[in-house]
Amino acid sequence: MGLQRFHLEKGDVVGVLCRPYAGRSWLVAVKMADGDSGSERGGGGSSGGGGGGGGGSGGFQHFQREQETQELASKRLDIQNKRFYLDVKQNSKGRFIKIAEVGAGGSKSRLTLSMSVAAEFRDYLGDFIEHYAQLGPSTPEQIAQSSGGDDSGPRRALKSEFLVRENRKYYLDLKENQRGRFLRIRQTVNRGPGFGVTGPGGGLQAGQTIALPAQGLIEFRDALAKLIDDYGGDDEELSGGTAAGGYGELPEGTSIMVDSKRFFFDVGANKYGVFLRVSEVKPSYRNSITIPFKAWSKFGGAFCRYAEEMKEIQERQRDKMYERREESEGEDVDDD
Repeated sequence: MGLQRFHLEKGDVVGVLCRPYAGRSWLVAVKMADGDSGSERGGGGSSGGGGGGGGGSGGFQHFQREQETQELASKRLDIQNKRFYLDVKQNSKGRFIKIAEVGAGGSKSRLTLSMSVAAEFRDYLGDFIEHYAQLGPSTPEQIAQSSGGDDSGPRRALKSEFLVRENRKYYLDLKENQRGRFLRIRQTVNRGPGFGVTGPGGGLQAGQTIALPAQGLIEFRDALAKLIDDYGGDDEELSGGTAAGGYGELPEGTSIMVDSKRFFFDVGANKYGVFLRVSEVKPSYRNSITIPFKAWSKFGGAFCRYAEEMKEIQERQRDKMYERREESEGEDVDDD
């Protein structure tokens, strides 16, 4: 029996008669999955063409994931020559939003946001929109400076923010090049040692990046806000209060500037409890540590102790310096 191709619509079931084996013929029932997400449907045939080479169990695993994940809503945005899809989905772990960018050639990049992260992301977009509105038109000199005089890509961000939630990091950078200003959003996932491209954290994935033209920031923010309002639950759930044992209110974050570094202090909550994330940010470097609430007093005590010890050390060094100076001046007087 030769290879036969069938065009299946959503929900169709067909029977395929296979070559006889051990004196028997086998009838295989194939059911079309209930439909891809909005981002998959919108991407044309680029992702489908890659499926044929996957072979083996990959297709079955994908089918299982499709069965386990339910799509609740999908929104398409056309901004310049790009298409963006915002899909609200739900699985056993809860609801989340998948953002996909489909380029002119059909290439795709995807980000995944939990509903609580999506709410923070929406608020950050508002900050970027305000900053973008205050920039004014770019001059050729500014573009050359921001891109290093090279069309290959931008180098200096006009504004930067980043989010760290559990094993995911999101970097937001407003940049510009010869084609205009845009918001670059990069997501990295740390799945632990032995997965993907190993980074400083041990298993840091290469991540996904989308580039949103600045002219579409308001439209994108409004579409995301509408999906959050419709499917995101109440404010307490979005802020992580329910998952963190009912903490509906948390202290506001703050930051301090030391030389060329900025340190951010952000209080957050997840299913494990309340934590403080301390992030060190320089133009070319970012790093952070997470301190659970139960260790705050110990950390604070250690900082205070070291601050007092260093103060005493500095005072002793200053006294010794004064003593050496007085001895030196006394020797000069004796010589005279």
